[in-house]
Amino acid sequence: MSENPLQLLFQGFSKVSACIQTNLSHFIPRREEPSSALSTNKTPLITLSAADHLRQPGEILNKGKSSGPTTKEELGRATWTFLHTLAAQYPEKPTRQQKKDVKELMAILSRMYPCKECADHFKEVIRANPVQAGSQDEFSHWLCHVHNVVNRSLGKLVFPCERVDARWGKLECEQRACDLQGTTMDFKSESQ
Repeated sequence: MSENPLQLLFQGFSKVSACIQTNLSHFIPRREEPSSALSTNKTPLITLSAADHLRQPGEILNKGKSSGPTTKEELGRATWTFLHTLAAQYPEKPTRQQKKDVKELMAILSRMYPCKECADHFKEVIRANPVQAGSQDEFSHWLCHVHNVVNRSLGKLVFPCERVDARWGKLECEQRACDLQGTTMDFKSESQ
C-alpha cells in the first residue's frame, strides 16, 4: 500500500523545519542562557527582549519590518529555496518511491500552489520539461533549468546551473538529521 503523498510532504516539511530551527538556534541565544552567545565568542544577529518569548519566530526575525500578507515574490523566493534545498538533500541513488514522491510533489505544487497564475504556469513548465529525478545531480540541474524557464518568463536573470551545488548545497545538520536517506519516522507517532 502506497503512502499518502501529502503525508510524505508533511514529513519532509517537518524535517526541514527541524533543521531550520536547529540552525536558527545558532544565531538566537536561548532565554535561559542569555550569555551563551558571548561564551562561545559568537555575536547574536538578533537581540531578544523580555516580550519576545510571546512573539512568533517570524515576528522576531522581522523586527523593524512592516508586517502584512506574504507577497507573490516572497512566496516564490521561499518556494524556490525550499525546492532547491530539497534537491540538494535528494539522494544520489533514490529509491523508486523517492522518484515517484518528488514527481508527485511537483504535480501537487502545480495544482495547489497558492498563486493560481503561478501554479498554471508551473504546470505548463513541467509538462514541457518532465521531472528528471534519477539522481541528486540530475534533479538539482533539472530544477535549476525549470527555475530559469520561470525566471526568463518574468524577465529575470538566469542562474548558471553549473553553480547550483555552490548556491544550494547540502544543509549542515548534525548527525545527518537533514539527510533524506536517514531513518524514516512514523508519521502517527510524530503527530501525537
